[in-house]
Amino acid sequence: MLKHPAFFALLIQIAALLITVCFVVGQTAVELSLFEWSMAQGILAGTISYLLRMPAWWTPMHVFFVPLIIFTLAQDIAPIWFLLLFLGLLLTYGKSFKTQVPLYLSSEKANQVLATLLPKNRQFSFIDLGSGCGGLLSNLSAKKRNGLFYGIESAPIPFLISKIRSLFNPGCTISWGDFWQQDFSQYDVVYAYLSPVPMMSLWQKAKKEMRPGSLLISNTFMIPGVAPDKAIKLDDFSGSTLYLWKI
Repeated sequence: MLKHPAFFALLIQIAALLITVCFVVGQTAVELSLFEWSMAQGILAGTISYLLRMPAWWTPMHVFFVPLIIFTLAQDIAPIWFLLLFLGLLLTYGKSFKTQVPLYLSSEKANQVLATLLPKNRQFSFIDLGSGCGGLLSNLSAKKRNGLFYGIESAPIPFLISKIRSLFNPGCTISWGDFWQQDFSQYDVVYAYLSPVPMMSLWQKAKKEMRPGSLLISNTFMIPGVAPDKAIKLDDFSGSTLYLWKI
């Protein structure tokens, strides 16, 4: 549990808050407003995060977390809006808190390059791990009629969108679930656009289950310590790269 970044970040916030409260209670020389003290707590939390070498993007999150809470509470916003926002995020991102895999959407350039990598004259099967709103599968199935395209998604709203799209596209099959429970031996091409966190586990699963000659493709994220057989830079908005491993 301690290894989970979000839980570790929570401990940092609690530690910074306790230190700030102890300082406020133990001295009378410095008088600041509640918001100013929250900024002090945020700066302390951000400093601790930096010193403990958490990923760089955690530092601004720590700095502004409590100040934004104080600022938001001061706006006298009806609680129902917070509930609706929370539900919206939960339905959109699903178990991202647990999996540490956010919702990424493949670019049009990724669609174009992937189409050139797929077999031309024989039938094949393709699965998108965490297929999001289904745009990639819809585009590829329209271009590659000799393919069977599968997607698996666990976030409710993206799954619903992709499922509706698949009803008008007989070449796509969208399933609700966890791709870690999927048998990769059924597919000729496995495509992933995940995050750095699960890549080594994905490689272990791919080596164990994928058939010889099949292809593992990762958008943006490499497998630590495993050189790809091919890397294709994409001229898209995020400067992504497709990494290919032939099993």
